[in-house]
Amino acid sequence: MPAKNNIKKLRDLTIDELTQKLKDSKAELFNLRFQQATNQLENPMRIVEVKKTIARVSTLIKEAEIANR
Repeated sequence: MPAKNNIKKLRDLTIDELTQKLKDSKAELFNLRFQQATNQLENPMRIVEVKKTIARVSTLIKEAEIANR
């Protein structure tokens, strides 16, 4: 059930905070992919987790944009 707790925490953030979280997650994903390319990545599942976080945050930003119309 950690995903539900994560979504609840994300829903409490403002749009600016969500945008910053999205930017940070994309930077982390870039770094993880770079580590993977150089065979330095210790936990390959972290890439999957970060991708899911990016999708969740993007969805919440889109929901907020639609609600503000």
